[in-house]
Amino acid sequence: MEPTGSVYDRLKLLNAGDVILFKCGMLEEGKIRHLEVEAVVDTGASNIVFPKHVALQLGPDYVRYSGLELGSADIQRAEVVGPVEIRFENQNFTVSGIVMGNEVLLGSIPMQDMDVVVDARRDRLVVNPESPYLPKMKVKVTRTAPLHNADGGAKAPLCWDASQSQALC
Repeated sequence: MEPTGSVYDRLKLLNAGDVILFKCGMLEEGKIRHLEVEAVVDTGASNIVFPKHVALQLGPDYVRYSGLELGSADIQRAEVVGPVEIRFENQNFTVSGIVMGNEVLLGSIPMQDMDVVVDARRDRLVVNPESPYLPKMKVKVTRTAPLHNADGGAKAPLCWDASQSQALC
């Protein structure tokens, strides 16, 4: 198959508030508001974007309005709603989504947190083959304070587990 330059794939979007109510036994599973959608995968975008009709069907809570900088450098006001759970194969991520446009767009932040990547040869989204069962997240831990006082005495570390009386980091 010849690459098309655009990657589309199927996602399941759920009202994450409904998912929580179901897990607490307060809502039947069949009542969870959800949609299966065809989404354009855009690694140059940051968040998930979906049209107003998708937001209305999912029924997430209003979060806020935000100014969005578009690729053209124009600023546009858009509604941000959530929580929305994104599911792809065995991965999921809960996020606030931007309401605008006429198609669902999956950006890099939810892709990173679900640990999914674009398979350019097959023009599709895939679970990261290096970590297919457990999403891998990259974090950078920094120390902001030394572990010793100026006089050389021990100083309590920033991460301390009192129940085990030991440093965690």
